[in-house]
Amino acid sequence: MKCGNCGAENRPDRRFCLQCGTALAQGCSNCGSTNEPEARFCGNCGQPIGAQSANDRDTGAQAGHAAAAERRLVSVMFADLVGFTPFAEERDAEEVRDTLQRYFDIARTVVERYGGTIEKFIGDAVMAVWGTPTAHEDDAERAVRAALDLVDGVETLGSGIGARAGILTGEAAVSPAATDQGLLAGDLVNTAARLQSVAPPGGVLVGESTMRAASAALAFEAAGEQALKGKQAPVPAWRALRVVAQRRGAGRTEALETPFVGRQEEFRLLRELLHLGARDPRPRLVSVTGPAGIGKSRLAWELEKYIDGVVEPIYWHHGRCPAYGEGITFWALGEMIRGRARLAESDDADTTRRRLIETVDEYVAEPSERPWILGSLLALLGLEPAPQGGRELLFAAWRRFFESIAQRGSTTLVFEDLHWADAGLLDFIDHLLDWSKNTPLLVVTL
Repeated sequence: MKCGNCGAENRPDRRFCLQCGTALAQGCSNCGSTNEPEARFCGNCGQPIGAQSANDRDTGAQAGHAAAAERRLVSVMFADLVGFTPFAEERDAEEVRDTLQRYFDIARTVVERYGGTIEKFIGDAVMAVWGTPTAHEDDAERAVRAALDLVDGVETLGSGIGARAGILTGEAAVSPAATDQGLLAGDLVNTAARLQSVAPPGGVLVGESTMRAASAALAFEAAGEQALKGKQAPVPAWRALRVVAQRRGAGRTEALETPFVGRQEEFRLLRELLHLGARDPRPRLVSVTGPAGIGKSRLAWELEKYIDGVVEPIYWHHGRCPAYGEGITFWALGEMIRGRARLAESDDADTTRRRLIETVDEYVAEPSERPWILGSLLALLGLEPAPQGGRELLFAAWRRFFESIAQRGSTTLVFEDLHWADAGLLDFIDHLLDWSKNTPLLVVTL
């Protein structure tokens, strides 16, 4: 076959010229016959060249039906950098690119940590959604928690760079089969983007539906009605301030809770160490020291609220070292075991034994280790005498219990009022840190 462009001879089965790459023949989508490059209709069946065959149309219709949009209740977050233009003007292009990449990494990590989906990156803006493809009852709360974390995390990118975010909850047209861009559409999306544009630097503005859905676990303040570009009527908005409870309001106090200020760097460090365990599993110790009333317990409470909100499995244990009393050497450790087994201090011996058996069976994967660990936990809570082998055997069994939990996800042990701790508890903490290997354990001592 001769090419009509350059005149080169080609084999009859070639579709493109070997010399210039020009198309040599066109295949009919209906009957498969080859036609000259300039043909507008198939010489065999008369089908217009380039038109879909009946089979293709049916297949396309089925695909379109499968990807048809449906209405869903979603929470949409837009976040944007503030101060990035002057930052970029003063720096090399490669440094700007690296900073943007770090920002995108932070955004993706934070959104996924709270169970959301990145819909798209637009310049230095991020659009994320909760409620599709998987919906949860607390999607609005997750979105606000993620926005607060994202705004806080952006501060580490460089001096003068901040972020702001806007979140709306409502119905949108969702395409479940779509990936990346094109996941959802509707006025909700446009309005959320406009709301983000009027948020103050470092602030998170939300709509009324989002505020009502998340108010059990977060504190908000009224931000007034916002005149948004393209909207005929003002949109009422609230500013998200802080997390005040665990997920869906669990543990929220009725008393007035003062804002958490002056400890952001310490709080950020603890969060980073929590998630670092998944990438670099090993035990870590953080000691928080200071005079009474400076906020050590508050820091632990903020960490507990944070852990309860993220999707990543993190196992929380908290115990207090009492200042006086009998049999208090390992009291803090006993409180941690009771919490893991969902036991109250007032539960009777039968209930305690039954729940400990259930807990050991749940978390200790190796059946041969269960009797040894169970006996040591029963001894810790005073239900059985200590097994022969002395304190080292008890330490090893308690350590193996926490290591077994840590095989499921990062595990945190918070020892409060450690200045009252007996030497025996301090020895166990040393044993835990010295002997645990390749285990994501975070030990926090206050």
